Amino acid sequence: MAIHFHEEDLPSADLFGPGPIAVDTEAMGLDPHRDRLCLVQLSDGRGDEHLVRFSPGSDYAAPTLKALLGDPGRLKIYHFARFDIAIVQHYLGIMAAPLFCTRTASRLVRTYTDRHGLKELVKEMLGQEISKQQQSSDWGAPEISDAQRDYAASDVRYLHALMEKFEERLARENRRELAQACFDFLPHRARLDLAGWPEQDIFAHV
Repeated sequence: MAIHFHEEDLPSADLFGPGPIAVDTEAMGLDPHRDRLCLVQLSDGRGDEHLVRFSPGSDYAAPTLKALLGDPGRLKIYHFARFDIAIVQHYLGIMAAPLFCTRTASRLVRTYTDRHGLKELVKEMLGQEISKQQQSSDWGAPEISDAQRDYAASDVRYLHALMEKFEERLARENRRELAQACFDFLPHRARLDLAGWPEQDIFAHV
């Protein structure tokens, strides 16, 4: 297992095998209009993670990364896809779907708890411990530390295994069709966030 660090784009699409790819992002904050995209993390589930860092003033050209994320034939796995696909859309100009979201799946089948963070899912479902110490660190710094790199990589390291577990639970609870409808809607939810409706429920009566 190794963590590979790249500047501005992936060097080649051949870095990844076929099948679903796990994706995560790091930014300067949680508002895509204000907070720039700093890092995109990827894994094909075979053991290596790839981190693509964007510098201040980047033009976010990244043709290889865009082709990978925009491939309609490749499933993307996220934890809290709503944010990741919104910031990717805003900065890279592509909708990185189709998708599976482990946080959405967790809310559908782990109704016995209100703890749906990645750390909790990895511990309960995979028996592994991950650190969130670097979660609020400065992702726009000139140098990304080894601790930051390991944290960023861990955000995609377990998503394939989690998806497998959730597929089993969704089927067991007869909620797979509902989950897919949610996954299909998430790109539209992200577009609403970017268009100015991040908090409002436009389906509400009042």
